Amino acid sequence: MSGRFAPRPPVTPVTARGGHVPVPRPQVRDLAPAPDLELDLGLTLGPLRRGPSDPTFRATADGSVWRASRTPAGAGTLRVRIHGGAVAAEAWGPGGPWLLDGLPALLGAEDDPAAFVPRHKLLAVTHRARRGLRLTRTGLVMESLIPSILEQKVTTHEAYGSWRLLVRKYGEPAPGPAPDGMYAMPDARTWAMIPSWEWHRANVDGKRSAAIVRAARVAHRMEEAALMAPAEARRRLELIPGIGPWTSAETIQRSNGAPDEVTTGDLHLPGIVGWALAGDRAADDAAMLELLAPYEGQRHRAARLILLSGRVPPRRAPRLAPNDITAL
Repeated sequence: MSGRFAPRPPVTPVTARGGHVPVPRPQVRDLAPAPDLELDLGLTLGPLRRGPSDPTFRATADGSVWRASRTPAGAGTLRVRIHGGAVAAEAWGPGGPWLLDGLPALLGAEDDPAAFVPRHKLLAVTHRARRGLRLTRTGLVMESLIPSILEQKVTTHEAYGSWRLLVRKYGEPAPGPAPDGMYAMPDARTWAMIPSWEWHRANVDGKRSAAIVRAARVAHRMEEAALMAPAEARRRLELIPGIGPWTSAETIQRSNGAPDEVTTGDLHLPGIVGWALAGDRAADDAAMLELLAPYEGQRHRAARLILLSGRVPPRRAPRLAPNDITAL
């Protein structure tokens, strides 16, 4: 049995960015068993969830994935599941038609997994075990940019809490019969008008809140990046003070479905890649990029597969303590 299945990765803040959201199998008895459809909703859409209590994302017991989004047409709710060997989707709200039009790209129709050629045994095994992985393309920049800014230089626990609080307070209840507690994120004007003390109450420091406000004020220019080539899109985002290579890569990976945009400047990723491919837990960005060089064109996919493999260096120090500024 051990040779037939890849080990399940431990649930940690780092491997969470590998994007694996457990999606329960349908519990309805009258659904016909689906044939082997090579699309895993949890793997494909998992990177869009910002923590287990993300108000914009929900995986339910019937096998559905729900998303509440702020589209160019307004708020919309999308429900997608695999039913009878095919993808079944429904949408509600002003943004519903826009979400349905973008569904193929969201589920990886523009991705080409066959372009990835494993050069390491670990990646060959993980790639084979995760055949349903597709790189999503949302076509929405701000919905990935804002939470990525919130994740700058803080623990994921802190960032997820800030995102959850701000979306619930300033967002819009998800249209349609969405699960309780789902919200679409605020529009750009609302983000730009959040008072400084509310950012403070949400545990967001001045540098991160200022970067979000600056981006929100030119949101239409940010959204244009979804139609650009990844390198050009990143340059567009990085024109905003407070948005650097780490943030732009984390955004464009999701909004543009960019298979080669590997994240640099991350505290943990170079060590994980170095450990998985060369036994070097002290690898820096330069060493990581050198190890990923054989996968040029698919380096982001290679990094995701490494995260999904569960092969991470053993912890040698306590987890970073969260920083709470709300009492200051």
